[in-house]
Amino acid sequence: MRQQRVNLRQAFAANPSRFLAVASSRPAAVAASAAEKPVLTALQASDAPHPLADRLRGLGLSGMARAFQQINDNASADEFSFEQRLFFLIDGEAVHRTKKQLTSRLRHANLRYDASIADVDYGAVRGFDDALFHMLATGQWIANRENAVIEGPTGVGKTWLACALGDKACRDGRSVRYERVPQLMADLAALHGRALYTQRMRKLQSVDLLILDDWGIERFSAAHRVEMFEILDRRQGQRSTLIASSHAVEKWPETIGAPAASAVILDRIVHNAHRLQLNGRSLRGRRTD
Repeated sequence: MRQQRVNLRQAFAANPSRFLAVASSRPAAVAASAAEKPVLTALQASDAPHPLADRLRGLGLSGMARAFQQINDNASADEFSFEQRLFFLIDGEAVHRTKKQLTSRLRHANLRYDASIADVDYGAVRGFDDALFHMLATGQWIANRENAVIEGPTGVGKTWLACALGDKACRDGRSVRYERVPQLMADLAALHGRALYTQRMRKLQSVDLLILDDWGIERFSAAHRVEMFEILDRRQGQRSTLIASSHAVEKWPETIGAPAASAVILDRIVHNAHRLQLNGRSLRGRRTD
């Protein structure tokens, strides 16, 4: 063995390029010299997925897999400590799950408009209390299990503002469901006597924020009064409800009908409701550029 080592040293001195060629094809597990790092960086920056990234995806850790691939493709990744790498991987997974959960909440919310608090046009003439709207935007009323009413003439932006508040609630981690009252009543009537009816009612009663739009656009029937009472009675003091209506609260008894039933339904809503009263001309067709 000693003689072999001597022969190798003599051969290297006679023809060093021969050994450099062999070294360039060695396994990746062997430590690289400083001269070889540019070659490894080019390999790491390739689009080929890393086996460990595939393994992480197989375990359902897609965010961590994406973060690992970013580290692997980073030319300066060798400068990261173990703790920095671990934090980057965990943070990548946390961000991925947060986005995935938000996407799911927005999908189930079924908001009519893609509205956002950040896009509210405070320059539009609506005649409402800005301070009150800011308070509603914080979502504290939802945490307190209170209700809200947005009322005003057609076209002043009631539905859009309701959807903006719903979007904000979703981003705050709360479950939301948007429903148009006429369509909701028709859906529940079609589901009567079926298991889907119980499932639908349970969802309506359990979401953190239920948005009921177009309240009072049609006069309630006896069946509608029963359905609405069941929904609101289960939510009272447990969850928050936001109602958007073209009619002022004082006129709701006319729409609901049956004075006794109307009083009971109103009691489930208005006793702890924040009223955002809009007025002015319709905003439909208004230029946004």
